[in-house]
Amino acid sequence: MRYEGNIFRPPSEAYSLIVQVTIGCAHNDCTFCSMFKDKVFRVRPVGEVIEDLEGARRSCRSVRRIFLADGDALALSTDKLLAILGRIEELFPEVERVGVYGSPQDVLRKSPEELARLLAAGVGIIYIGAESGSDAVLRDVKKGATAAEIIEAIRKIEDAGIEASVTFISGLAGAAGWEDHAVMTGRMISESQPSYVGLLTLMLDPSAPIYADVQSGRFKLLSPMEVIDETALMIENTDIERDCVFRSNHASNYFSLKGTLPRDKERLLAELGAARGDEGLLKDERFRLL
Repeated sequence: MRYEGNIFRPPSEAYSLIVQVTIGCAHNDCTFCSMFKDKVFRVRPVGEVIEDLEGARRSCRSVRRIFLADGDALALSTDKLLAILGRIEELFPEVERVGVYGSPQDVLRKSPEELARLLAAGVGIIYIGAESGSDAVLRDVKKGATAAEIIEAIRKIEDAGIEASVTFISGLAGAAGWEDHAVMTGRMISESQPSYVGLLTLMLDPSAPIYADVQSGRFKLLSPMEVIDETALMIENTDIERDCVFRSNHASNYFSLKGTLPRDKERLLAELGAARGDEGLLKDERFRLL
């Protein structure tokens, strides 16, 4: 298997076979992200990807899940994705699910028919970084999509029968805009009704563009307790009508939460209330990781 640069994948793809179908991220302009800043985006030739899959088949006895990297594999044309997925089906008949990152822009460029074809070919989950439900925050971090567009993209994924796993970032609005970020993120979750929600907490690599604003004082990071308050306000503003798996147990988080909305909403809020009253329950800064 050939890899270029650092490889990133969602936590739930920890045991998946990872195959790069793109190098880098097509958007690559988000101010908080340093993941792909050292790469120039390009699509790998399909033949090259298939060679990697054939090599993996020779060395892997059993593969249950495959994740197509890098930042937004859904940027590939549907025909190219179907060619790769078809070869996966031939080589790995035991595979239960193929996952991909997809930006809101990528999703919106696909027709419902194209998404249905991808589902039939094995794509079971699309990971979409929403980051915030606030248009003000999305503009500030140069996300390249509005809240309405992100909601439309999530609904489009779910309507196609594919599960949407949506990531948001605590603290992304800083001290100045945390309430708007929390309330509007809760509303985005409510309006989009995704299968999964993952909540990370802002941590910055020095190569992230926003890092200079933190160093200069233009952007003030939230304290751990302010992150707890923001998370509680976000959950309070969710109104889910279906089972939505909620996780805030990433290495970046100060406090771990696991549950399913809406049934665990009150329990999650009670756990946050306990953390608000006991700082000893929060992860020490030394143990947080990107």
